[in-house]
Amino acid sequence: MKRVLAVVVLGFGLAAGAALASVEDEIRNRIKPVGEVCLQGEECGEAAAAPAAASSGPRSGSEVYDAACMACHTTGAAGAPVIGNADQWAPRIDKGMDTLIDHAINGFNAMPAKGGCASCSDEEIVAAIEHIIDESQ
Repeated sequence: MKRVLAVVVLGFGLAAGAALASVEDEIRNRIKPVGEVCLQGEECGEAAAAPAAASSGPRSGSEVYDAACMACHTTGAAGAPVIGNADQWAPRIDKGMDTLIDHAINGFNAMPAKGGCASCSDEEIVAAIEHIIDESQ
């Protein structure tokens, strides 16, 4: 009887050890780093060897509008003039393109700089303004 009990206890001990090792592996996977820092000149593996994706150039005005401007200029949120509404855009257009560009790039009233599109270049913002004007006249 003692031998059977010893074998059962040994079996439970081995099963518990295997389960504990599995739990430790799961913990290591959850807390492992998501990336690594690679300094120029160091060998850092395959990720560092992959070339960066080349930019396809500036986005069109309609692409920038759809990505950044549409949320406010389609709904009129926070007093934004609605695209396609000539009455709302006419006084702004009358102030000149330089003023529109300045307000769009630097922000104006409730609109943040570049309409909140930090990744937009000045050229893309100008293209978005031209798109909005074309749709609003």
